[in-house]
Amino acid sequence: MFRLAVLVAAASLSSAALAADSPSVDFGKHVSIIGGCHDCHTVGYAESNGQIDPDKALKGNPVGYDGPWGTNFAKNLRLTVANMSEDDWVNFAKTFTVGPPMPWFNVHEFNELESRSLYMYIKSLPGDPGPQAPADIPPKK
Repeated sequence: MFRLAVLVAAASLSSAALAADSPSVDFGKHVSIIGGCHDCHTVGYAESNGQIDPDKALKGNPVGYDGPWGTNFAKNLRLTVANMSEDDWVNFAKTFTVGPPMPWFNVHEFNELESRSLYMYIKSLPGDPGPQAPADIPPKK
């Protein structure tokens, strides 16, 4: 079953994603999808069966994720990159840590091409970047 899923996923890749040898917005969009960025950081992504609304993409989510760590919110990635250079983003992607459920350790595994492309994609998104997600809430004692 896993092999079939990999073959189906590979068959659906854009030509830009298959031939990525330099950073690009198209490859960044691909990274944002396979990296799961939209799953949490784009409101309505799962409910639309994976359709990306560019006006909502990666603006964060006001619905929190509760656990023993408290309540964490998926941040607005447009605002995260707003004042970063591409080089700053590449360094950030390799070094940041945050609370659950964000798998920051997976982002650390992005190679430079993936990180630069993701940065380019986020910066290319249209419209107002929107507000930041709510601040995380510590656990109740």
